[in-house]
Amino acid sequence: MRSVKRTRPTALRNAPGIPIFNDAESPLVWLRRRKDKNGSALITSAQFEAGERLRADLWRAQMTPRVTSDWSGTAPVQRQRRSAPGAGIDIADRVVAARQRVHRALRAVGSEYAGLLIDVCGHLKELEQLERSQGWPQRSAKFILRYALTRLARHYGLTRLEDEDVLIGRRLRHWGAEDYRPNLESWR
Repeated sequence: MRSVKRTRPTALRNAPGIPIFNDAESPLVWLRRRKDKNGSALITSAQFEAGERLRADLWRAQMTPRVTSDWSGTAPVQRQRRSAPGAGIDIADRVVAARQRVHRALRAVGSEYAGLLIDVCGHLKELEQLERSQGWPQRSAKFILRYALTRLARHYGLTRLEDEDVLIGRRLRHWGAEDYRPNLESWR
């Protein structure tokens, strides 16, 4: 029987209340282990950390699907007067704070990539499944996911804008000399 490695997100390992994840479930772990034709990982450590941070916040915000029933309400220690289900009164402050962090991160990434990140980081959908459901060409989801994770890493401060070109694989070019600076007067 194979042993399943269970870890916490790397950047958040020592923080209290951090969920423990099964590495075999995560598409990000799979992408991190896979190598491209140059021998480098398909996603960088900054992209991986950003995705895992979003995954932890989605879990804390109770925005991920549940696999089993929640029996915490039947525990005798927690019996207290309750409001109607979904009224929002019994939601803990940490859940609200996590939801705000998720909303800020998805707003920073943009609506084009938000659904993809929720599917991959929150719902742990496989890339092939996403490609079929979205009608994308085969093997295109990993490239789109790289762009989304790069934006997410920039939002979390894990990468700088200069590093983004290296993460995506493009280089900036210009025609001027190294010390060239455009003159604003010439544009008027």
